[in-house]
Amino acid sequence: MVDTVQALHELLAKLAPELSPEPWAYLALRPGEAVPAEAFALIREEEGDCAVVPLAWAEAEGRPAAFVAARITLRVRSELAATGLTAAVSRRLADAGVACNVIAGLRHDHLLVPWQQREEALSELHATAREVPGAATGSHWA
Repeated sequence: MVDTVQALHELLAKLAPELSPEPWAYLALRPGEAVPAEAFALIREEEGDCAVVPLAWAEAEGRPAAFVAARITLRVRSELAATGLTAAVSRRLADAGVACNVIAGLRHDHLLVPWQQREEALSELHATAREVPGAATGSHWA
C-alpha cells in the first residue's frame, strides 16, 4: 500500500505552478449554444452549461463574464486517484483568503482563482512547495 502522506508530500514538493498570462471568463452558455472552440473547459449543470473561455473572446463577443479568473496549472504529474492534493492546495489558498476553483485533468490540476489575486495565489503555491520538507515537524501540511 502506498503511504498517502508521503505521496502527498511528494506531489506538493513538485507543484511547479504555472500562471497563464491571460484572464479567463466563466460564461453561461445559452440553451443549445455550441461550445466555443476557444473554451478551456465545459461544465454541464442542470441549470445550463458553463464554459471557461479567454476573457478577450468573451468581450469580443459581447458576453458578460460571471467570474474572471487566472488559470494556474500545477505542472506536477498527478493521478486522478491521488489523495489530498486538491484539499491541501485549496486549504492553503483559502487560509490566504483566495477563492480556488479546481478543474482536474488527466495529467494536471488547473486552479482558477480571482484574477486580481493571481500573484498572491502563485506566491502561496510556491511557498507550499518550499515548506513540504518541514511537514514532519508539524508544519501546515502535517
